Amino acid sequence: MANLNRVFLMGNLTRDLELKYGKNGQPVTNLRLAVNRAYTTQTGEKKEEVCFVNIVVWGKQAESCNTYLKKGSAVFIEGRLQNRNWETPEGEKKSLLEVVADRVQFLDRKKKAEGEETPGSDEHAEETGHQHHEEDKTPF
Repeated sequence: MANLNRVFLMGNLTRDLELKYGKNGQPVTNLRLAVNRAYTTQTGEKKEEVCFVNIVVWGKQAESCNTYLKKGSAVFIEGRLQNRNWETPEGEKKSLLEVVADRVQFLDRKKKAEGEETPGSDEHAEETGHQHHEEDKTPF
């Protein structure tokens, strides 16, 4: 039987990030992503809905996210779904479906703070050998 657990999401962060360290000392950060969906109903009415998704990022990528991303930053996430189950001290069973990111691509081309370029900026693109062209500005 074939199985596939792959997620691709594009949206904006709903809050600033906080870098933490796991029990083994590995960096981890949790993102909250807002993904918008615009559609037209059968009656022709235009509607928009928002889906909020929890994303977990580990390791060096978590450190990079913490350095360059902030509330409102646009990102593309590639990862997998993971379900976590736990029990509260009161004995209540809880579960959470989240995305564990394998790859986080920064989509903003603006500065996080004065004097800092984000990896999605033209300056960083030149360092990595990827040049942005006018076609890259086409909205999705």
